[in-house]
Amino acid sequence: MKQITLALPYALPPAELAADLQRALQTPALAALLSRTGARHVQACDAGARVLPHESWLAVQLGLRAQPAAPADTDADASAPLAGAVLHGYGQPAQEGHWFIVHPIHVQMARTHLSLADPRALALADDDARVLFEAAQPYFAELGKELRYGDAGTWFLRADDWAGLATSSPDSASSMNLSDLMPEGPNAVAFRKLQNEIQMLWYEHPVNQARQARGLPPVNSFWIWGGAPAAAQPQTGSTGAAGALAVNAGPAWMMALARPALRDVALAELLQQGGAQATVVCAALIEPGIAGDWSQWLARMQQLEQDWFAPLLAALQTGRVGSATLILNHRGASAEFTTSKLAQRKFWHKHTLKNLLP
Repeated sequence: MKQITLALPYALPPAELAADLQRALQTPALAALLSRTGARHVQACDAGARVLPHESWLAVQLGLRAQPAAPADTDADASAPLAGAVLHGYGQPAQEGHWFIVHPIHVQMARTHLSLADPRALALADDDARVLFEAAQPYFAELGKELRYGDAGTWFLRADDWAGLATSSPDSASSMNLSDLMPEGPNAVAFRKLQNEIQMLWYEHPVNQARQARGLPPVNSFWIWGGAPAAAQPQTGSTGAAGALAVNAGPAWMMALARPALRDVALAELLQQGGAQATVVCAALIEPGIAGDWSQWLARMQQLEQDWFAPLLAALQTGRVGSATLILNHRGASAEFTTSKLAQRKFWHKHTLKNLLP
């Protein structure tokens, strides 16, 4: 029998909307999984952290950063040193150096500040991305920094002397005030200088002129995060999760953390993979959660009910899965629920979604 950990970033709704969203959901299997439990734990997270709770959690699961010292730890020092692991997942392992994940982005002007548009909405074609990459590459090389191409939205940067920079993930920065989330620390000025040069290079680039003519936002800057030594690779040691990490509907960098056979895999397929433990990140709620698109959030929760919650509940009831842990979070909180076949027999616990409430 397997032990399944199902991580659901942004499955916890914001406090001010939680009651209304909970009433709108028609997810009886999720209600059963959250109501009849053997253990539950709710933890506050630092809403101003440079990475989101699920990103920091992923780094812990993969053995890339230390487990928080105590269950009550708010994880204010949360980090996600994922670059080396993501680089490896793209089939481009490096033997040395300090690497960052790089995303071409669109920075937009809000009413009072600059903000980062969700990179998922950039719709950057591979041909256009390669042209912008090749235009920018000499600027990085002039500073002794290696820039590698992964795909249209995911590049990699070796910058050993920038190892001390504190960086923010793009999802933590999306729609936020960028002045609070730009890289800080040693060589931050050098980073900003290079960023400004690339911004000027791309400002009137033919690729961006053509994009704007098609009604698409220009690619006007780049974002770095996830800095880690090349040697920081996933481990299958104490957690046992890394070797069976599956990712569904995640951004490209997250998908690269899973083996190809475990990308967008269904529960039935996962159970056939063998092994005592499996960890799944279902990332479909991140985009609507960040955007505040709650009608889309509800629709995707209903799809998760069909694809994951109902099959998982059935697998618990038949004993095919021994126990399941669901981890739900948003920017400022994380909740963990563990259930089993025995726990599901607690008929005196009414099925309810009230555990989605703060």
